[in-house]
Amino acid sequence: MENNSFGDESAGKKRRDLLLPASILVAAVLIAGSLVYSAGKRSSEKNLAQISSGNEEQTAGIENLVTVNSDDHIRGDMDAPVQVVEFSDMECPFCKTFHDTMQKVMLKYGDKVAWIYRHAPIDSLHPKSRKEAEATECAASLGGNIKFWAYLDRLMEITPSNNGLDPAELPRIAEYVGLDKAKFESCLSSGKYADKIQADLENAVRSGMIGTPYSIILINGKVRYSIPGGLNFEESRPGEPYMDQIISELIEESGQ
Repeated sequence: MENNSFGDESAGKKRRDLLLPASILVAAVLIAGSLVYSAGKRSSEKNLAQISSGNEEQTAGIENLVTVNSDDHIRGDMDAPVQVVEFSDMECPFCKTFHDTMQKVMLKYGDKVAWIYRHAPIDSLHPKSRKEAEATECAASLGGNIKFWAYLDRLMEITPSNNGLDPAELPRIAEYVGLDKAKFESCLSSGKYADKIQADLENAVRSGMIGTPYSIILINGKVRYSIPGGLNFEESRPGEPYMDQIISELIEESGQ
């Protein structure tokens, strides 16, 4: 994984300032906000039919995806035949919905699927999301992968989305999942994971993200699908792709 440490605080701030145009670019692409997901939904069937590792035109940028590795936040078996790399904004309402979808995927398929969570906060739409992302990283630093996912699950459960979560809830969530509140607050106020969050966002953009959630699905280590927007777990409309079907077919194809 890329090195997310950039020296002292002033150096880190300078780097984030230099990267601001990238964030503005993302914001410009996503300025429609509530339309991002619906547009993704409408285009999902086309994407599932056309985007594969063998179609270079349709996978422009996907080669930039940082390889799944032990530094990632992974639910399931890292070596599972099917990997879902999700880039998400914690205040995006459709990310909240897709989080529920992926929980159902993991409940049904277990270690045959690896769910890899990466950050893509869109500041112009959800300015609270970036600090929430840092909060999950603090949870991970204090309690490992288990606490990362416990914290993320709880945050996604209680946030009303669209920048509606009270920041005072962040230490309360930490206590709820069994973390030391004082240590958590110290971590969060330090901003020590700001560069890590930014690195995830940059990689998302380089890998083709135009909205959140944005997922790249791999089978046996090779990209198969790139999905802008969230999908339901079960079929909601005839002919519309859904995650249960996609994952089931990929697992069968993998031979496991």
